Amino acid sequence: MRIARFVVDSDPLYGVVEGETGSEEITVIHGDPFFNGVERTSVRHKLEDVRLLAPIIPRSKVIGVGRNFVEHARELGNEVPAQPLLFLKPNTAVVGPNDPVVLPDFSEEVSFEAELCVVIGRICKDVPEDRVDDVIFGYTCGNDLTARDVQKTDLQWTRAKGFDTSAPLGPWIETELDTEDVQIQARLNGELRQDGNTSQMIRGVRELVSIVSQAFTLLPGDVIMTGTPAGVGLVSPGDRIEVDIEGIGRLSNPIVRR
Repeated sequence: MRIARFVVDSDPLYGVVEGETGSEEITVIHGDPFFNGVERTSVRHKLEDVRLLAPIIPRSKVIGVGRNFVEHARELGNEVPAQPLLFLKPNTAVVGPNDPVVLPDFSEEVSFEAELCVVIGRICKDVPEDRVDDVIFGYTCGNDLTARDVQKTDLQWTRAKGFDTSAPLGPWIETELDTEDVQIQARLNGELRQDGNTSQMIRGVRELVSIVSQAFTLLPGDVIMTGTPAGVGLVSPGDRIEVDIEGIGRLSNPIVRR
């Protein structure tokens, strides 16, 4: 099931996206699916007639996982961490499909990172791996934009990874996905730059969710970005970056500087 957040006129709504590619329709659902479940209404729209938003604005946090692909760690000259390298992005970093990524004035070296993202569905803490599926609401595409120059000079990653618009999410939440063998790709201006697979992860989705839940109480709508494959690169104003994840869809955002 694909659950999207969208607007037709003004107020955001949630809906279920159905249909073949190019002819999808979205059925409005009652209220917030994180608390009310998925109850369809009789109201339907063509997908092309609505504006998709970020499928979730996390109520508390976005958790990133650094260097979870061996080749990505190596391409930046880093060792694979012995323990998961966790960091936080504020929910103000989140934007949706086709929203602009605004390059911050304090950086000249911002790069893209295509990532599979896990959306948490219930309050949980210290979740064992064999219970992780019970706390996951679904999955979406993400882009962990990173100010590389700032990442190198600051003693921590908050500014480098947490600036406004640094966490595009979308286009919707897919509630059913086998994460063991999923292709992750990024295209810059149509050119394939990243082409990886979740099978290359150092720590898989279930292990990551369990580890993250040991550090933080997770709330409905929290997002875990699970790491990026090799091939990251810098973006410039006027570029467009597209993240494609098998079984979910495509997240596309223009790059601007203001």
